[in-house]
Amino acid sequence: FRHVIENKGIWGVSHTHVPTESRPGHVALIAGFYEDVSAVARGWKENPVEFDSVFNESKYTWSWGSPDILPMFAKGASGDHVYTRCYPAENEDFAAEDASKLDTWVFDEVKDFFFTIFKNKSLLSFNKERKKRRVSFFLQVLNVTSNTHLRKGMHPREYKENIRKVDDGVREIVSTIENFYGNDGRTAFIFTSDHGMTNWGSHGAGHPSETLTPLVAWGAGVSQPQPVTSQDFEDNYLKEWELENWKRIDVSQADVAPLVASLIGVPFPLNSVGILPLEYLKSNNQFKAESMFTNAVQILEQFKVKMTQKKETTLSFLFTPFKLLSDSKQLDFLRTVRSYSQQQKYNETISLCKEMIGLALEGLTYYHTYDRFFLGTSVVLGFVGWTSYIIVMIVKMHTEFAKPSTKINKTSEALSLKVFIAVGVLIAFFLLIQACPWTYYIYCLLPVPVWYMVIKEFQILQDIINVLMTFSVGQCMGSLLLVILGIGVLVLSFFYRSVLTLGLIMFAGWPLFTNTWNQAQVTVLSWIVLCLLLAIFPLMPVVGREPNIILVIMGTMFKIIVLGRTNTTNLNKRKEKATKLSLLTLVIKILSVALSTYVLNSTHLSLAQKQGLPFFNQIASWITLASSFVVPLLSPTFLFQRLLSIFLSLVSPYLLLSTGYEALFPLVLSCLMFVWINIELETLPLHGRSPRQKLLEIDFSHSTDIAQVRQLQLDDIRRSFFFVFFIVTAFFGTGNIASINSFSLGVLKCFQSFFSHFLVPLLSFSCILIPFVLVMCAFETIQVSTQLSSKSLFLIVLVISDIMALHWLFV
Repeated sequence: FRHVIENKGIWGVSHTHVPTESRPGHVALIAGFYEDVSAVARGWKENPVEFDSVFNESKYTWSWGSPDILPMFAKGASGDHVYTRCYPAENEDFAAEDASKLDTWVFDEVKDFFFTIFKNKSLLSFNKERKKRRVSFFLQVLNVTSNTHLRKGMHPREYKENIRKVDDGVREIVSTIENFYGNDGRTAFIFTSDHGMTNWGSHGAGHPSETLTPLVAWGAGVSQPQPVTSQDFEDNYLKEWELENWKRIDVSQADVAPLVASLIGVPFPLNSVGILPLEYLKSNNQFKAESMFTNAVQILEQFKVKMTQKKETTLSFLFTPFKLLSDSKQLDFLRTVRSYSQQQKYNETISLCKEMIGLALEGLTYYHTYDRFFLGTSVVLGFVGWTSYIIVMIVKMHTEFAKPSTKINKTSEALSLKVFIAVGVLIAFFLLIQACPWTYYIYCLLPVPVWYMVIKEFQILQDIINVLMTFSVGQCMGSLLLVILGIGVLVLSFFYRSVLTLGLIMFAGWPLFTNTWNQAQVTVLSWIVLCLLLAIFPLMPVVGREPNIILVIMGTMFKIIVLGRTNTTNLNKRKEKATKLSLLTLVIKILSVALSTYVLNSTHLSLAQKQGLPFFNQIASWITLASSFVVPLLSPTFLFQRLLSIFLSLVSPYLLLSTGYEALFPLVLSCLMFVWINIELETLPLHGRSPRQKLLEIDFSHSTDIAQVRQLQLDDIRRSFFFVFFIVTAFFGTGNIASINSFSLGVLKCFQSFFSHFLVPLLSFSCILIPFVLVMCAFETIQVSTQLSSKSLFLIVLVISDIMALHWLFV
């Protein structure tokens, strides 16, 4: 390819869109638009909506490659002219000794295809067709990708060897095709990629290493290399690649589709929003001008269709057209282009077409988001009403602030019901006459019953206002600022994981400002130390971390020692003989962790030596994962025994899904959860019983005595906030889901070596779910031990979550 760039063709960088996955990347390259990410719900395989493509517009297309990509372009094609040849899905064994066999298969199939046609005299009809234009060949090679996925990046020497194999394979294919066509110089070649990849072998997110891909073109109709003295780009790739003297022309990924269409002489794909990169074309100005005009008209037609659809479903007096591209301006554009064409003002034509394309794309966005304000208002009303209703329910059912109403005004209640029914009917009628989608009915009608329920509890609202009036302005402002700060920390943590560290440091100092320090110094010291330890994890790297199996094993053995010892100690403190079942389950769980440690180490060594995934390791991994959700049910239902059983059972699958420091995360999190349970009890009156004794006597199997359930207090808001914060910490603590590229093939290493669109997210979510379970169990324990109903605290959590969700709506 360096030889091509310096002697034959032209090159640049193609900028992709998030998500940087195979399907959306191929759709952009071959169809010219960025597919809605809802396609992920079908595993990137099925087409949510059929679309046009360069392959469909071509006379014939032959393609070779992955069964995950090729069929979607053949399925959406009109007629039978897109042919695919895919290797079996089971061949995508990324743990195999030589993953380059997929590329070898593609290259061999292509060479056999041309050799068979050339030698077989019975294929004369095809030999006639092959001389025609508008034929495309598509080769998908996965060598570099497959070798980096499971091995989390590669050694430079191995990586270069893979690059060399691809480069040599492409050279052979180019030679084969040119010889087949008699070196007639009428074939164009384009080499590019669907996405990039990080240094640790993942893709999917928006890092430049994932969104920047190579684009090299040469052959018929393609510009020759263009020497330059200087180039201005923000990145340092020119210097790194030693290509400062060869002109680099960057494009958007969707621009490749109109480039291919222009080179082989077919219409631009119907749904394409790509802009033809003229600098890649070796042709006269007239051809470039006509091609740009075709490109502009094609995108303008999409704009007109979108405008017509929106106009037909909007009342005439409410419809606001896109003013920058009126009908008169479209006519002026067509008239001016014809005039320029007659006067041979091709440069002016190109400039005008680019301006028109920009306006048409802006107009498409305008109509695509036409109902944003209307729907946004409805959703905001629904959120605010729903949150208000939850607050009313909290005050009414779980506090002593609201006084029971002595009389009910049935007349006003009946009037309110009629008014809200009338409003709902009017909204439904308004949506009906505009032929709105059924989802619009949900967005717009949901606020009606919600606000009716709020107004119905008007007396409670008055009680809330009366309570708030008893506080001074300073207290109200201070409380409001505290709420804003708390919600702000939660929201910012989604953008900056280090905010979690700041929050945990603040949590560490919280007991020092209460009376808890005087009551339980050891518990408070444990809380401070564990908060500070957990605060380290959000500062650790997410992308680019190297696998460290030794660290994983050491962390696991430490877990067994700590938790096994804790379990034995608590059994002794209960002064009861441990049942055989309790000891048996404990032994099973410890052996399961030991087995997982062996499987992980064995699998890592096997993959490093390119010997594949051992069958025993695979079976053991699946059994461990399945049993981890059953074994805790066999343990006693006393608090500490049940919590320790849950933790030890979840350690094994988490270990199999870990590659480094994150293996220590559930240990620190679990210890902090145990301390949280203890420290919350220290903040309540204990009725003469020690918190340790009380915790040891809690049995989850016993039903809660309703008479002992207390009402909510202001401190319970803090408990709910702590829960939400710990859930977010479990979410982002190790970066498991900090970006979509965490859904890499690495999670499959002990379970399956074949690529699976289903298993990758399934196992990733399993790994993410485990810290959630730990926090949820601790929160349930706190509710039981502090004599609260399960509903009360979760209603507060729901209010906090809704406020966060409303923020995301505006973002």
